[in-house]
Amino acid sequence: MRIRFAKTAVAALTCALLTVPASAAYAGSGPAPKPSERSAAKSTAPSAKGNPSSKAAEAAGVCDDAYQIGSTGYVTRSGVTIASVKQFYSPECGENYGYVWVWDSFRETAGDYDVTTAVYSYSQDEILGGRSWTNTTKQEFWSHGTDTVKECTAAVGSVRKAGDPLSDQAASSKRC
Repeated sequence: MRIRFAKTAVAALTCALLTVPASAAYAGSGPAPKPSERSAAKSTAPSAKGNPSSKAAEAAGVCDDAYQIGSTGYVTRSGVTIASVKQFYSPECGENYGYVWVWDSFRETAGDYDVTTAVYSYSQDEILGGRSWTNTTKQEFWSHGTDTVKECTAAVGSVRKAGDPLSDQAASSKRC
């Protein structure tokens, strides 16, 4: 399922989300992880590694065979890492997903914050599958799935602490 936003929403998400990374780690060339390397049990617990069977993933429509592709991006605030940004791929559903995990060290002191996550398509120069949360203290965030498997993509994410005028943002590596 491809989610597209109106031009104004795309502009708002673009401003709220990120600048796109210039480096590339080319995708699709590596094999999928072996089942033993994925979550052995179908736990619904959230995970810093990303659990496509979690309740948050289920709510976003993430297919449970999804696994991370590319390298993780890190959201920093004043030089301190506060969140991880990862891209996931589901062979079964043929979709990519953005994922943000807010670190405990930030959550313990931040109060509430705003989070966005999506998939950036280099081919379309668009942010797709975007989702956002305001005034939250949750830890795990998944984008909607995007029909971008045959495109160059990166997961994008941002976190804005209440009281900060701008979001801090990051992107995973570029995958083609």
